[in-house]
Amino acid sequence: MRSRIFPTKSLLRLLPLAALLLSACNLNNIQTQGSASDNDVQWQSRQQALNKISQYETRGAFAYIEGTYKTYARFYWQDKDTDRYRLLLTNPLGTTELDLNVMPGVIEVTDNGGKKYYSDNPTEMIYQLTGMVIPLKNLRAWLIGLPGDATDFELDANHLLKSVTWPTPEGDWVVTYQSYDTAITPNLPQRLELKQGERTIKLKMDNWDIQQ
Repeated sequence: MRSRIFPTKSLLRLLPLAALLLSACNLNNIQTQGSASDNDVQWQSRQQALNKISQYETRGAFAYIEGTYKTYARFYWQDKDTDRYRLLLTNPLGTTELDLNVMPGVIEVTDNGGKKYYSDNPTEMIYQLTGMVIPLKNLRAWLIGLPGDATDFELDANHLLKSVTWPTPEGDWVVTYQSYDTAITPNLPQRLELKQGERTIKLKMDNWDIQQ
């Protein structure tokens, strides 16, 4: 099996697969689907609570799989407001492999050699540098358990997102929520998986820091 070869020094070094296996957990039965959630009072209340989160940070394990290519890293996500967020990917030694900073009027990516790139399209910039397609715009909402731009989604018996389907010209993104952190209020995702064709992104959140 080959590893993806990135420009400049192999932008993302592979982590041991065994160390980052993101196992799935059993999901609850479907409670509500799509527009039917408009009548789900508990879901509406949960949405309001999530929308009150003004800033959040989370970190954990990141896996990107497409065909025979597999990339594993540690990730840190910081979301400050509508126009400010950051995605940092690091190797096992904690060294930066990719650092995306989105700020008003400025989108900057720093690679593992310290070289900086600028663009008005962070998704395209990450793809050009790494070959990875990451749906950044909606990922900001999906991370905290909101459907983002998607109108096709399912809730579980606890009125939490179970799955989201978001159509794009390149194919549907299907997001599956595998577990939630119930020790925090509101409950936030702990494991989720994003799929688009052969492309899979797995995220395991170790902890959350939120401000409301």
